Amino acid sequence: MAKRAKPLRTVTTAQDGPEAQLVAKLQRIEALHARAGSEGERVAAERARERIKARLAELAAEEPPVEFRFTLADQWSRHLFVALMRRYGIQPYRYRRQRRTTVMARLSSSFVNDTLWPEFLELQDTLASYFDALTDRVIEQALEVKAGEAEERCDEANAPTPAPQLEPVVHQNSLL
Repeated sequence: MAKRAKPLRTVTTAQDGPEAQLVAKLQRIEALHARAGSEGERVAAERARERIKARLAELAAEEPPVEFRFTLADQWSRHLFVALMRRYGIQPYRYRRQRRTTVMARLSSSFVNDTLWPEFLELQDTLASYFDALTDRVIEQALEVKAGEAEERCDEANAPTPAPQLEPVVHQNSLL
């Protein structure tokens, strides 16, 4: 009788699962950065985006746009930042021969410092936490072992109390 192969594990997502919760959390972050006046407006992500666009237009009229260069360390951060700028009608670009990690845009300094960058950092933090948890979950399901960081140990030089050292033992002197 043939042995049955072990079924492959798959990662499934439910409509009310972690991804849906993440999307809802990101929408709440955006609503809070729109500086909405009432609680109902904070919940409506579409209204929040319109408020930010209106604020951006006001700042552009008061303060002339300046060319900013943003350097983002990884593709996830860059994708998030470019998407956030496009969401608010900002056209991101880069010049020929600039690295892919570089994103350029013409914006008012106030908008960058008060709205865009703080919102990006908060969204990035939220996504990084989610990616860490998702990565650990997938590794644990696929490899069936606990994922995470390696155990931290003290240096021998900095150890508070030296541990007894065992001498290595040669089990076989020669293969001949």
